Amino acid sequence: MNAQWFRIPPIALVLLLAIQPSSMLAAEENYTWSADSNPQAGVPQGKVTQHEFSNSKVFEGTQRRYSVYVPAQYDGSKPAALMVFQDGHTFQGPGGDFRLPTVFDNLIAAGDMPVTIAVMVDPGHKGELPPKRGWSPTPSNRAFEYDTVSGDYAEFLLTELLPVIQEQYKITDNPELRAICGNSSGGICAFSVAWFRPESFRKVMSHIGSFVNIRGGDHYPAMIRKTDPKPIRVFLQDGSGDLDNRHGNWPLANQQMAAALAFQEYDYKFVYGEGGHNGKHGGSIFPDSLRWLWRGWKELTP
Repeated sequence: MNAQWFRIPPIALVLLLAIQPSSMLAAEENYTWSADSNPQAGVPQGKVTQHEFSNSKVFEGTQRRYSVYVPAQYDGSKPAALMVFQDGHTFQGPGGDFRLPTVFDNLIAAGDMPVTIAVMVDPGHKGELPPKRGWSPTPSNRAFEYDTVSGDYAEFLLTELLPVIQEQYKITDNPELRAICGNSSGGICAFSVAWFRPESFRKVMSHIGSFVNIRGGDHYPAMIRKTDPKPIRVFLQDGSGDLDNRHGNWPLANQQMAAALAFQEYDYKFVYGEGGHNGKHGGSIFPDSLRWLWRGWKELTP
């Protein structure tokens, strides 16, 4: 079994959750970016384009922005792999915690991941779109789309948004070459897409995933244990300083997810650190997380 899970006794978890904020900030300062997250000489650079989508029937009355990263190596001669990102504005830029275009440029050039088109899509807004992408204001339909335990968001991607993108680019139908990623509520959303539609997505990356009771996400560990294993690969990241509120305890919830995946012998990895509810830890390990998620890709048919 390809798995890594850090088992933490209950008393140790209590101590971890009691860490003072100043200590957590000090720990987060240790999370830095590697060379893979910085531009490298001679590496071809992909292109990011900006788009809007407003014709959803799954989430009626919503509008949203999304961006598409196309690597320099894509020439249309054969289908590209696909990776979808929720809260796309947090991934799209050259700065920020994740620096997706730069990381993808470097890993694709090194052969550590396939030629991959990234779709970075924001949650829906009801009414007019704000002047720019971001958290101000918070997209009004985000919790409904991301935290609901259902296949609706997968249906939105597969029948509405992705067909628009496939009109311009060749994207593989092989689910082993289709991944999905998100942070917080976007992380549980990513898992839901693969859980309900494994025939379309089989690789999941979740950072600080909200597997708590916002809209029933705390049921996932039991669902995993009581359901025959699905052919999906799952990467989880969380930190001891993550949230603890009326919806639940994020560190405990992610440990429960990891334990359930281990019980059912999933191909999974759980990286547990010291950070809080942000992208510092996830961003610092993003290149290596992608290497793990995409390992073995050269053996797959586009």
